[in-house]
Amino acid sequence: MTTFVLVHGAFSNSFLFAPLQAELALRGHRSAAVDLPGHGFEATYARSYQAPQDLAELGAVPGSIRGVTLADNASRVIETLERAREHGPTVLLAHSRGGATVTAVANARPDLIDRLVYVSAWAPVDLEVGAYYAEPEMADVDAAALMGALVGDPAELGLLRTNFRSADPQVLGAFKEAFLADGTDEEFLTALNTFQPDENLDAGTSADRAQADAWGTIPRTFVRLEADTSMPLAMQDRLIREGDALTPDNPWDVRTLPGSHLMWLVRPGPAAELLGDLTVRTDAT
Repeated sequence: MTTFVLVHGAFSNSFLFAPLQAELALRGHRSAAVDLPGHGFEATYARSYQAPQDLAELGAVPGSIRGVTLADNASRVIETLERAREHGPTVLLAHSRGGATVTAVANARPDLIDRLVYVSAWAPVDLEVGAYYAEPEMADVDAAALMGALVGDPAELGLLRTNFRSADPQVLGAFKEAFLADGTDEEFLTALNTFQPDENLDAGTSADRAQADAWGTIPRTFVRLEADTSMPLAMQDRLIREGDALTPDNPWDVRTLPGSHLMWLVRPGPAAELLGDLTVRTDAT
């Protein structure tokens, strides 16, 4: 039986995959959601992050994710794939920033993966992930609005720290627009409260871009999210074009889901149906 190995994005963890995993299970599919190093129960939650908050103290508290690298993330996923592979084929799925990790894994161990699935996730080919943010396709992403919740100095902390428990209406509005503009306020706040404050700084270098002789040999699907404002369709489509140009004999299988950056996880029925189809395709190969 195919196992879906699920890799989360920035500031997230395996918890946000729970509704999707339930839907997959009820349709007869196996899945394993990975917590990257410093995520999930390895995350740092300082007392100053609780209410009443002490942001000055929060900005100085050390975090467990300091020093975690993209290579560390890849090693965690490879360990999971090796275990899952004992039971059959594997489909490795990435969301958002998780695409950088999954690309590194595919470069290192293509033998462990039967299909890659990127759900509005970074699949760096021509540039490293950070450089894409300066490209025209990302011009409408208001990064400054999200910076209003940044706490502490990333250079001193050795990590990115964000106050997702802010009650500032402007900050919450920016988060909702970025993550779940098409959801209810209750759905948005529930999703936001699964986020953790810290993220590592290493999203990879030019050496971690997709490699044709490894990543490029694996069948792959890109799931476009139509209303994603965190990674606009123009950027998603650019990544698809770059991947196709890198390996024209192994182009992307392109699918599209309606909704924002998180809607496919908040209401996971359509995504589970799509993934079930990919299980059939993988088993058939």
